[in-house]
Amino acid sequence: MSIIRGNIRQFGMIIVLILVAVLFQGLTNGMMFRPRNIADLILQNSYILILAIGMMLVILTGRIDLSVGTLLAFTSALSGVFIISWGLPMWVAIPAILAVGALSGAWNGYWIAYRNIPFFVVTLAGMFVFRGLTMVVLGEGTLTPFPDAFHNMAMGFIPDMLGGGGFNITAMAICLLVSLVFVFVELRNRKISQRFEADVLPVPFFIAKLVLIVGVINLFGYWFAVSRGMPIILILLIALTLIYSYVASNTVMGRHIYATGGNPKAAELNGLNTKQVVFWVYVNMGVLAALAGMVFAARYNASTPRAEAGFELQAIAAAFIGGASPLGGVGKIAGAAIGAMMMGVLNNGLRLLGAGAEIQLIIIGLALLGAVIFDVYVKTKVSKTS
Repeated sequence: MSIIRGNIRQFGMIIVLILVAVLFQGLTNGMMFRPRNIADLILQNSYILILAIGMMLVILTGRIDLSVGTLLAFTSALSGVFIISWGLPMWVAIPAILAVGALSGAWNGYWIAYRNIPFFVVTLAGMFVFRGLTMVVLGEGTLTPFPDAFHNMAMGFIPDMLGGGGFNITAMAICLLVSLVFVFVELRNRKISQRFEADVLPVPFFIAKLVLIVGVINLFGYWFAVSRGMPIILILLIALTLIYSYVASNTVMGRHIYATGGNPKAAELNGLNTKQVVFWVYVNMGVLAALAGMVFAARYNASTPRAEAGFELQAIAAAFIGGASPLGGVGKIAGAAIGAMMMGVLNNGLRLLGAGAEIQLIIIGLALLGAVIFDVYVKTKVSKTS
C-alpha cells in the first residue's frame, strides 16, 4: 500500500475539495452547484489557475516568485495599449505580450540562477518594478473596451454545433470524449507500470478513482449543457494542465526540475545544470504571467492600473494547498489546479454567504496553514512506516 501513502496528499485534497463544495451547497441552499455559478467559478479563477501552474514549477525548484501579480498587471496594461490604443491585430499583440513576459521572467531568472541573488530579493524588486511600469503605461486611467474576439477569449462559451436546443449537446459530447480519453490513458499507464513491475493502485481503488473522476467530468458536462455551454477558457486551462503535467512527469526537463528542488547538490554532482533549469523555470513563469494578464484583461474587458490584487500570494497558496513542499522537489501540476479550485470554491462559497473580504482572507490563510501542517504530518507518518 506504499503507493496509496505516497499519493495520500493528492487524494486527500480532492476529497476535501468535494466535501467543501458539498458543505457550501448546503449552506447556500443549493446555489453552489447551480450551472451558472459553476461556469462563473471557472471564469473567476482562470488567471489564478494559470499562475498556479507556473508557480508550482518554481516551487518545485525550491523557490517562489513574488513578482507575478504585478507582472500580470503590467502585461494586462500592455494588452490595452497594444490592442485598444495602438490598434494592433491580436495575432501581433498576443505574441508580443508573451515575449514581454518571457523577457521579464528571464530578467528574474538571470539574477537568481547565474548571479546567485536570493530569489526573495529579486522577485520582491520585480514586484515594485512591474507595479511602477504599470502606472507608467496607464497612469491613473483605464483602457476599455477590447474587441469582442479578445473579450470572448476569457468570457465566451462554445456554441452548440449539434443543435440541442435548450440542451447544449456539444458541451456534453466534449465531456464524454474527455472521459473516454481519460479512461484510455489511465488503463494504458497502468499496463505500462505493471509491465515494468512498478507499484499500481489495487483494483478496487483504481476503479473507484475512474468512477469518481469520470462522474465529476460528466457532471460538469451536464451543468454546462443546461447552462450557457462550455467556457472557452476552460479548454485553455485543460490544455495547460495536461501539457504541463506531461512535461513535469514524463520528460527529461521535468525530472531535472524535480531533481533541482529535491537535492540540488546531488543533481549538480550528476552533471545537471541546475542554473539553467532555474533560469528557464522563471522564463516560463513570466510567459504564464503574461498569459494570465491577457486573460484578466479580457475577462474584465479593460486594462486597469489596479489589477494585481495580491494574485502572486493566491498562486503561491494554491500551489501549497495543492501539495507543493516548501522545501522543493514535491508537488504535481494537477495539485496546483486542485489548490486553485479549492481557493476558488472557498471564495465563491463565502461570497454567496455574504461574507466580507476580510473573512475570505482569514479562511484562505487558515486553509494554507492547514495544508502545510497536513503535509508535514503525512510526511512524518510515511517516514515512520517506511
